Amino acid sequence: MITLVLIGLLGGLITAVSPCILPVLPVVFLAGGPGVQASAGPPGGTRPGADRPTSSTAGDGPAAAGDVLVADPAPAVKVRNRRPYAVVAGLVLSFSFFTLLGVTIISALGLPDDILRYIGLVMLILIGMGLVFPPVERLLEKPFARIPQRQVNKEGGAFVLGLGLGLLYVPCAGPVLAAITVAGARGELSLDIVALTLSFALGTALPLLVFALAGRRVAERVSAFRKRARGLRIVAGCLMTALALALAFNVTDAIQRALPDYTSAAQKKVEDSDVARQKLSGLYDNSNKELSRCEDGVDQLRSCGQAPAIAGISKWLNTPGGRPVDLKEERGKVVLIDFWTYSCINCQRSLPHIEAWNRAYKSAGLEIIGVHSPEFSFEKNASNVSDQAHKLGVTYPVALDNRLTTWDNYRNRFWPAKYLIDAKGTVRYFKFGEGQYEQTEDLIRTLLKQAHPGVHLPAKTARQDVRLTKDRTPETYLSNLRISGYVGDPLLDDKPKTYRFPSKIPVNKLSLDGTWTAGYQYFTTGDNARLAFTYRAKNVNLVLAGKGSVTVLVDGKRVRTIPVEGTPTLHRLVDDSTARTAHLELRLTPGIQAYSFTFG
Repeated sequence: MITLVLIGLLGGLITAVSPCILPVLPVVFLAGGPGVQASAGPPGGTRPGADRPTSSTAGDGPAAAGDVLVADPAPAVKVRNRRPYAVVAGLVLSFSFFTLLGVTIISALGLPDDILRYIGLVMLILIGMGLVFPPVERLLEKPFARIPQRQVNKEGGAFVLGLGLGLLYVPCAGPVLAAITVAGARGELSLDIVALTLSFALGTALPLLVFALAGRRVAERVSAFRKRARGLRIVAGCLMTALALALAFNVTDAIQRALPDYTSAAQKKVEDSDVARQKLSGLYDNSNKELSRCEDGVDQLRSCGQAPAIAGISKWLNTPGGRPVDLKEERGKVVLIDFWTYSCINCQRSLPHIEAWNRAYKSAGLEIIGVHSPEFSFEKNASNVSDQAHKLGVTYPVALDNRLTTWDNYRNRFWPAKYLIDAKGTVRYFKFGEGQYEQTEDLIRTLLKQAHPGVHLPAKTARQDVRLTKDRTPETYLSNLRISGYVGDPLLDDKPKTYRFPSKIPVNKLSLDGTWTAGYQYFTTGDNARLAFTYRAKNVNLVLAGKGSVTVLVDGKRVRTIPVEGTPTLHRLVDDSTARTAHLELRLTPGIQAYSFTFG
């Protein structure tokens, strides 16, 4: 039990500093308000005029710091504002309660799956309106007015705000949150699950509380906050309302996709350690235990047991007439199962690679099945999933695993997770989280050749020519911390800068010209943006997002112009018949995000 609590606590701490909680941080920061207020008189109220401090010497000007209130001889009492504690407590309570019991309650009452999300959005809008319009705020605080403690009505409003945020809180999902979500979805609540949930919630709360207290501190110390309190409340109210609308229309997803997943290594080290695997797996039964004997992400095929059935599916998308896909009927094909959920930013970033494999290898015998296993209740809505799948460019079959039956069959612990099944129905490889796309593609190709020895496979979506393994230009990330082979003006992190090409760009090196913003996850183009790369390969690919166009020149000759629009997608820039050394130049319109180069 103690080990499980520690795993939950550390998992919560890591989650609370991950990119996925960024949408709620502005509200948490602004929730504190002024930290200390003067209060005179006995508990229960003040006499008329008590709120007007008057100097003990009439007509001498403003009251001095040591003056008392004429309306009440009692000394001034400083009341500590506990709004930061109230908003974080409300968030943690709401998130914990509805993660564990939300599915059960909604099912019992026959309510729509996304009702909690809409309630949270409405609450956030009402709180925002309350900051702008005082009568609305008084209405929201009315339920707390009968409680006699000082300031409790104000703290009650903050607590309501926290409750609303808890319904909208979508942290990055790791094995700990996955275990909690699955237990809540099945209604299987044990003492271990409750302890894990509470420790995870406490770990999440601590960094958020520090952030809320920092907001209170700023409000207390900066005189501009005190002098312009009314104006700042209006600004805060407008920001909260804007956040609610952004969440409603999934605008925040694009921001989160753009941010690096800087906590993934720490999360995997804590939540996917041998001890954590043992403890979290012990929360469930021993069915399909063979899957646990294989490690994820290894660079070779292994026998991990027979592939469990895809079961408990409420609806199928992207199949003729919504017909189910039965794994038994797919014998003879290589099957890739991708567990994902549409609000998971890590899942969204992996989809362009999966869709590229679907286009390249479907005719060669690859069947890709997306198993949409929801993390939250609102992700069970079939219409929501269908709309988001369309926006994200998913064309292969998607199974709505709303009861997490298939998730449990595969003993899964991550979003996203990929399971590769051979033509005989045996799981041969799986990968948790993002990355290792080239390795996964290599294993897909190996299984396709084993299933159909005479099959003609198309060019790899990433790399192709085996003879160039040593000399071929390596995969190159456009990341200010991960980039290799860059030459030219020093990169400026996260701010626009105008660059100039050097006089010479050696083989396997790249450089920038024009205005670029070098970020951790991608580089963003500005005015007159160009990129030059001297490479050795047969083909060149680049993951691009945003909206605009890219003109491709090879050795000074214009080859093609590629339109770019939407989410990150792999684009083929060069596709020659033989490998060679060449000079690539890209001319990009402003507002395009460039992620990574791969070569074949």
